[in-house]
Amino acid sequence: MSLIDIQKDVDAWVTQFKVEYFKPLEMIAAMAEELGELSREVNNRYGPRTKKSHQDTADISQEISDMIFALVCLANLHNINLDESWKKKMDKQYGRDSNRFERKDEQNGQ
Repeated sequence: MSLIDIQKDVDAWVTQFKVEYFKPLEMIAAMAEELGELSREVNNRYGPRTKKSHQDTADISQEISDMIFALVCLANLHNINLDESWKKKMDKQYGRDSNRFERKDEQNGQ
């Protein structure tokens, strides 16, 4: 699924309601909340904090999807084509940062 398809999917869901997209600052607050949930789960798994029970386990993939949904809502509100925006981002990465990091040895993948 392309990013534009994801944007259309989100828009179809959001626009079925009387209150459509939240205001930009409300969206930022929602993204902060979702990032907090993702951060808590990553910290629970890899950080020093331990869970109270094994049942208190969130799905990292779902937390990331929640973040993506909130970001897509913000992009849709501002009529941003994420396919175009992503292409520009990757062109920048391959151009500006092409020699920034040490590359793996191509023969053995290290």
